Amino acid sequence: MPLSTLLGTTGPTGFSSKSTAEDVTEGLDLSGKNILITGCNSGLGYETMRILTQRGARVLGCARSQEKAQTACDSVDGLAVPFVCELADPHSVLACVEAVREFGEPIDALICNAGIMAIPKLETIQGYEKQFFVNHVGHFILVRGLLEQLRDDGRVVMVSSYGHTMAPRDGIQFDNLDGEKGYSAWRAYGQSKLANVLFAKSLARKFSEDDTNRIAHAIHPGVINTELGRHMNGVMQAIMSMGKFFYKSTPQGAATQVYAAVHPDAAARNGKYYTDCNIAQPSKNACDPELADALWEKTEAIVAELTGH
Repeated sequence: MPLSTLLGTTGPTGFSSKSTAEDVTEGLDLSGKNILITGCNSGLGYETMRILTQRGARVLGCARSQEKAQTACDSVDGLAVPFVCELADPHSVLACVEAVREFGEPIDALICNAGIMAIPKLETIQGYEKQFFVNHVGHFILVRGLLEQLRDDGRVVMVSSYGHTMAPRDGIQFDNLDGEKGYSAWRAYGQSKLANVLFAKSLARKFSEDDTNRIAHAIHPGVINTELGRHMNGVMQAIMSMGKFFYKSTPQGAATQVYAAVHPDAAARNGKYYTDCNIAQPSKNACDPELADALWEKTEAIVAELTGH
């Protein structure tokens, strides 16, 4: 955990680990903007949606079921449109892509917020380890499918984690994406979060080659006691609780992804990794363009295998 987080030190942006999503959007008028967010129904996703709609944005709120998405969108003061997006099901993600396209509005930001963490025992989806599939592959399908909807100055925000540093030493274990050659809950989680950073880096490079002002960032929201830890066993929950004095509140945890998605200062940069609304340095593997390219190529092959797209 960065020392600045523990101390609540204000960084160059003027924000810190104590800043909230409301703080980082103070004075911003987001009227006319369309922002899609996954996992809108709870935790950081819901708080992000609440603040963005409060500032005038229309949020395309994605959740695993129509009921969850509808309930969440109905409960905020502002414009929020529900969409179903089950990241564990590639066909559900493709259906979400099609529904958003049919909605017909250009997108100003895609916030890939939903995820799962530290599943105690190996679980697979479509032959791949569940955390890798949900956290990375599902979002890859969604973002790639909606790039045509993204405005020329649009943003993609991947909610990663400092946990990406817990990935295997070689970064992405391409020969063990099903987990059958060995599974560790935290290494698998770290690998999925490393994939989020690498995906953002790849997008940023591709955007820089286009004749647009699109950008992509990855962020670490902080340690927040949300439903993300629902899969952890009792021992791990006890260990995590030892750090409860360093927990961020949900409004504080949502700040960095909101900053990356809508703050004017974040638009002047591309391909950065943010912690506490300030630029931070990710792991060496996260900055490896060859690893990022290999992951992109492998993920495209996975998607083609499963969906034909």
